Amino acid sequence: MFSHDTELSLLTVVDLVNTAADSGGIEQLTTARHVEQFITDHHFSGIDPRDYGDLPALYAVRDRFRSVFGLGEAAKIAAQVNAMVAVAPVSPRLTNHEGYPWHMHYFAPGASLAEHLSVDGGMALAQVVSLGETDRLQICAAPDCRAVLIDLSRNRSKRYCDARACGNRLHVAAYRKRQRSGSAPLQPS
Repeated sequence: MFSHDTELSLLTVVDLVNTAADSGGIEQLTTARHVEQFITDHHFSGIDPRDYGDLPALYAVRDRFRSVFGLGEAAKIAAQVNAMVAVAPVSPRLTNHEGYPWHMHYFAPGASLAEHLSVDGGMALAQVVSLGETDRLQICAAPDCRAVLIDLSRNRSKRYCDARACGNRLHVAAYRKRQRSGSAPLQPS
């Protein structure tokens, strides 16, 4: 459905959005060191280390990304995506750096971290819209979780940000509720 690079960018968008405290946890990007670790974990290249400390710009990009999850309507998502990619210079080019095979970069050389994220994430989200797959941009179905997810499953069955955490917790709670409601002993007739 999506190219490998697009999937990686979409997963990066999800991971970035889920670093926010309003995703159900604590703020995970509070220092330049946290940002550097995020960059390392997601295999970014060409990022100026001075950008690691620009938390307000990073938070702004993250907030723009969060706004598309759960919208569902392609026109609304497209408007948000167009705004994202308009904030930074776009310069599509093929590259094969650091042992990675040929792939597309959309951000301009020398782009800031915020621009890099906005353009690459925005272009990946544009693919979601153009392929008519906006229903894959979801918010976790667990009522106490605000994390976002991209459903990359073939059968569109992903509902939870983490099946082992949110999904399992809800399944256990439902099981216990069924046990309580059906656990009254039978009375002899």
